Amino acid sequence: MTTATASARAVTTGETTAVELAEGAISRARQLDSSSVLITLTAERALRQAEASDRRAGRGVRRGMLDGVPIVWKDLFDIQGTVTTLGSASHLYDEPAAVDSPLVRRAHDSGLVTLGKSTLSEFAFSGLGINPRFGTPANPLDPAVVPGGSSSGSAVAVANGLVPLAVGTDTSGSVRVPAALCGIVGFRASPGRYGPHDFAPLSPTLDSVGLFATTVADIAALDSVLLPAGSPRFRPAPRPRFVVPAGEWSEDLAPPVAAAFTAAVARLRAAGAEIETRVLPSLRTAQHLMDAHGTIVGAEAYRLHGHRLSSTLPIDEATRRRLAANADTPDTITPVYTAMPDLRTAFAADLAGAILLCPTVRHPPPRPAALHADPTHYDTANATLLRTTMLLSYLATCGISLPTPHPHTAVLLSLPPTTDPVLLATAEWTERALGTPHPVP
Repeated sequence: MTTATASARAVTTGETTAVELAEGAISRARQLDSSSVLITLTAERALRQAEASDRRAGRGVRRGMLDGVPIVWKDLFDIQGTVTTLGSASHLYDEPAAVDSPLVRRAHDSGLVTLGKSTLSEFAFSGLGINPRFGTPANPLDPAVVPGGSSSGSAVAVANGLVPLAVGTDTSGSVRVPAALCGIVGFRASPGRYGPHDFAPLSPTLDSVGLFATTVADIAALDSVLLPAGSPRFRPAPRPRFVVPAGEWSEDLAPPVAAAFTAAVARLRAAGAEIETRVLPSLRTAQHLMDAHGTIVGAEAYRLHGHRLSSTLPIDEATRRRLAANADTPDTITPVYTAMPDLRTAFAADLAGAILLCPTVRHPPPRPAALHADPTHYDTANATLLRTTMLLSYLATCGISLPTPHPHTAVLLSLPPTTDPVLLATAEWTERALGTPHPVP
């Protein structure tokens, strides 16, 4: 495994070629232990793009800082000539996409090499990452536990070294959660950071694009490539100031998660960070609203997919349960929508310029076998995994999950929307302070 920036540099200097990188990724994708990571392998396209990258390198011309680097896309994005399945057997026989989605095209125009489309929870409507139809990608840290979702294939593709970069989407935690469980970096960008959303939606109010890599530097590089011209970019940050939210977000933790978070806070303090723990009223109010009235993602997922409950097209039984459980949510959710603008403003005021710091997930990942044996346990585990990240999505935060040295544990840094450059710079500082092992560039 190597980083994306190191791979791009090696292509530029002639130490390797983009074709060699693509051929290696294609070979790994065809191995049995990668069979559930990708729904579609675009090998011919990848080789064509890699050959073009090498021709540019031979002329000393590069389209961007990641020219020649392989990448995969969550199967919600259109890639020309492939079916966009949304991770569902009900879309297997749809017409192939006539053109790339704009974000895929922007990546192509910057020289990135599209290896394929990754597995996800059906319709992106689960934080567990399980997919009975296309297979559940094995968690590289422990194949006996779930990888997290919904962007499970994108996370695993990076964590197991198939590719150095992947794109997912994050509605309730679908990038931050699998990054935490698989031991890599996962970045939820502010909604709309890369332009109008061009992927199949789950909850248009909360959906956002997310990026996976093994280092913050790679995340920042991909972010820079995908940004529209003139957007604010990564910049150095001063010594950070963090606030840990008092209450369930830092206290309702399984012992291994609590120990890892306590150790992370101690490391950050030792590195010079200012950290305080205090109540954030906006978090408590927002969580109370969702507990009382339901979630926006539940309501909007039902509006999009509720008709499937009476359809003969196949959907997973767990998806069916979640849709049915939200059948009344569109009628109860109005207070959550009504309070949202004021709560987002209040959250920014509560932070008072600090960065929110908390564990990404509160409990270790469950085992699929135990989940399948008990539907109630399955649904509870899904809600528990997403409880922190779902709330922060409601508040429109950008967020980045950074692994700790302890497996399946991570710290989550969050800020109000449009502050992505500050978040990324702070994440780079935090990554160094935590001392989490990463591939050597």
